[in-house]
Amino acid sequence: MDAVSLVNLSPVVRVMLMGAVIALGPLSWIWLRHRQASGAQRLRALTLLTLFLTFDLVLFGAFTRLTDSGLGCPDWPGCYGSASPLGAHAPITAAQQAMPTGPVTHSKAWIEMVHRYLATAVGVLILVLAVASTVERRRLRVSPAWAWLTLLWVCLQGAFGALTVTMKLFPAIVTLHLLGGLVLLALLRAQVVAYDTRPESVSEPLPLHPTTRSALLLVYGLLWMQIALGGWVSTNYAVLACETFPTCQGGWWPTMNFSEGFTIWRALGMNAEGQPIDFSALTAIHYVHRLFAYVVLLALGWLSWRLWSAPATRHHARWLLALLWWQFATGMSNVVLDWPLLSAVGHTGGAAGLVLVLTGVLLGSRTADDTVSASKFNVSRLTS
Repeated sequence: MDAVSLVNLSPVVRVMLMGAVIALGPLSWIWLRHRQASGAQRLRALTLLTLFLTFDLVLFGAFTRLTDSGLGCPDWPGCYGSASPLGAHAPITAAQQAMPTGPVTHSKAWIEMVHRYLATAVGVLILVLAVASTVERRRLRVSPAWAWLTLLWVCLQGAFGALTVTMKLFPAIVTLHLLGGLVLLALLRAQVVAYDTRPESVSEPLPLHPTTRSALLLVYGLLWMQIALGGWVSTNYAVLACETFPTCQGGWWPTMNFSEGFTIWRALGMNAEGQPIDFSALTAIHYVHRLFAYVVLLALGWLSWRLWSAPATRHHARWLLALLWWQFATGMSNVVLDWPLLSAVGHTGGAAGLVLVLTGVLLGSRTADDTVSASKFNVSRLTS
């Protein structure tokens, strides 16, 4: 398609309606299952369900990318100006016949459009959460700021989804789109934590030693850096640049071109000069991610040990250890098993799981000294 037709807004209303229809399913389920509950209780249940569906959306986004379906419909927001691949049967058939293994096929078009429908549905649910949290703010005693920030972010994420298509899988844009999906998960997790730690809740903030909380902040930052490196590996298709483990190309320090590999603003498969990217640049992308993984694994292991020492956070430590081993197993499988689809999607899921666990611990905790001070304040307030 030419550059003028990359954005075709004629089917936008129908695509949005499709997303709204899909969103009616979870909304109806929440309403029926919690019809005797208060509005605040329904809101909390809907937040958890939206978090779960967003996690699924992140996995389906990885599936879309890994099956090379990101350009299954080469325009946005529809498919060749239609709201579904059914209306674009003729142009998709022509593109598939011209290039049977190319980016546009009937199966890839459906994968891409289903991803867009699901993303629109999640956007509708987040809009409902923002409105409902404002209505229920007095019962929840929690500011709706997190909900409206999440709504703003999902709109920005939609814009990056459009750029992913219109800029032809530009690696920097696709990586930012992946990171944006995980930030969306973190924002929804923040809402869950805010509702769980409301004043009338029986749950108390997790008490953490100041050293543990500082370590948590450090590891949280390291995790996001590693996710960004992993996204850069995936969007540049550099996973198979090293097909052995723990060495790479038969050695511990293969030939690598760091400057070309980490030139951010360039087209897919090209260097900054518009020439095909050198294999040594792909090797650098892969190997930096692998080396930094060792650092993050050690940091997560140490943090898990710190959390395990306190009964209140032992449950979180178990999750971190489980996800730690999952990431190691799926990451190694991607290398030695020639990048199997299930393992690659699972690796993204593990990263999302780590974001959820660490975000929950970070926002649902305070230092032990703060907890003691807060307890003394509450006692004095009650006895005064």
